[in-house]
Amino acid sequence: MSPLFAFFSPGVPQLIVLALIVLLLFGNRLPSVMRNLGEGVTEFKKGLKNDESDTNSRIEDQRDTSHTS
Repeated sequence: MSPLFAFFSPGVPQLIVLALIVLLLFGNRLPSVMRNLGEGVTEFKKGLKNDESDTNSRIEDQRDTSHTS
């Protein structure tokens, strides 16, 4: 990491001020944004789980066809 970036990295007070500004600007919409973010994460996890089970079933299908040959 460059020393220049270390010099300009935000500290705790700056992050608190930034969080307060975000809260003031988006406070009334924040619950819906968080809800949508949670739904997105849930859908992402479901997609990963389905993809993993699809991959496992394809591997099992390939094993079945290789043993019958």
